[in-house]
Amino acid sequence: MTAQPRPTPDRSVVLTKATLSAAEQLGLSNADLAAVIGVSEPTISRLKGSHGRTIDPKSKEGELALMLIRVFRSLDPLICGDEGKRKAWMSSYNRALVGQPNQLIRKADGLVRTLAYLDAPLSRCLERNHRSLLISLESGDYDGLASSDRAL
Repeated sequence: MTAQPRPTPDRSVVLTKATLSAAEQLGLSNADLAAVIGVSEPTISRLKGSHGRTIDPKSKEGELALMLIRVFRSLDPLICGDEGKRKAWMSSYNRALVGQPNQLIRKADGLVRTLAYLDAPLSRCLERNHRSLLISLESGDYDGLASSDRAL
């Protein structure tokens, strides 16, 4: 008896569902989501309905949708998945970003800045661990190498 191969999911359907889920969890309205990915509000309604409308991952709206999903995925671990904190962070003024994230992400440059801001702690952590790893290799401290490896 051989296993049946699983059908490959349609990437545009997966992207559409993930985008709608991320927008909902970030507390974005249809108007907000429309502005973020550069479509009309009726298009968002069609995405939510059973009209067969999806987001093409290779389109401009697909690129922006992927970035919105990354915003959600980068923010979520920082607030430990707390819905209240997530929505509060999105709607509160952020001095580092000089604005409210839920307003900034409505334009492509604000979406990019917000994502870069959220990704910065991870990149600093990885950079610090990488530097520690290099120092261990250069000094021949292989015990330090093992502890650096565990930190990654």
